[in-house]
Amino acid sequence: MKRYFLIGCWIIAILVAANVMSFASGFFKVGESAPNFTLTSLDEQSVSLESLRGNVVVLGLFHICEPCLIQGTNLQKVAEAMRGKNVAVVGVNSSGDSKEHVMEFLKTFPVPVTYPYLLDPEQVTDQLFGGGKFIPNVYIIDQQGVIRWQRVGNFNMAGDDIILQEVEKLLANHSSASAL
Repeated sequence: MKRYFLIGCWIIAILVAANVMSFASGFFKVGESAPNFTLTSLDEQSVSLESLRGNVVVLGLFHICEPCLIQGTNLQKVAEAMRGKNVAVVGVNSSGDSKEHVMEFLKTFPVPVTYPYLLDPEQVTDQLFGGGKFIPNVYIIDQQGVIRWQRVGNFNMAGDDIILQEVEKLLANHSSASAL
């Protein structure tokens, strides 16, 4: 009887995991245009996704949580490595937290965050990108505004090395296309 119970638990766990993964994969797919938004940064600058077109954009959607701290730190490493290149790294507090709470959260990072960190009090980006349930989300958007790579949720967070590799591919493809 115990054996059947354990087998039943395994089957349920596998079905739940498959359902979660198919749900998460349905947010955005590589090859789709990234939806535009305009938000205000912590230093009161208005930033739209459209205004970053022409750059490779590394977009992180975060809440105030440990996985978001880890992923946000990885984005800082990407921002430092890509400084001076046509790459824009942008973080968004997509959960509607107050400016004060977000600033306190950023103080807990092991490195200072120098990339623009945007506030989303209406949770527009969670609605546009389907986030909220699975956080953090990282999207790499090409120079034309098309999503070329993504990681949704903390099941498979991307290290800075993986993100840099994907960004470098887009920069190389763009420069070889420009040379033609």
